[in-house]
Amino acid sequence: MTNFEKYINVFTETFGITADETKDLKYQSIEEWDSIGHMGLVANIEDSFNIMLDADDIIDFSSFGKGIEILKKYTIEL
Repeated sequence: MTNFEKYINVFTETFGITADETKDLKYQSIEEWDSIGHMGLVANIEDSFNIMLDADDIIDFSSFGKGIEILKKYTIEL
């Protein structure tokens, strides 16, 4: 599994959505991505990629695309 596939899987498993629904996904654009869902997403990202996100990055993680940018800071290429 590639890192990009792993990234998509985190979203699909955390929010119960399809891979096609992830591309334009933004914080609070679906009911599941509220503050509680956000913390679950962050925990799953950290577990899947074996990283610890800084507090600023957790706050800035506001969309599927922004998450890709943030993961690049941790040398994770998607």
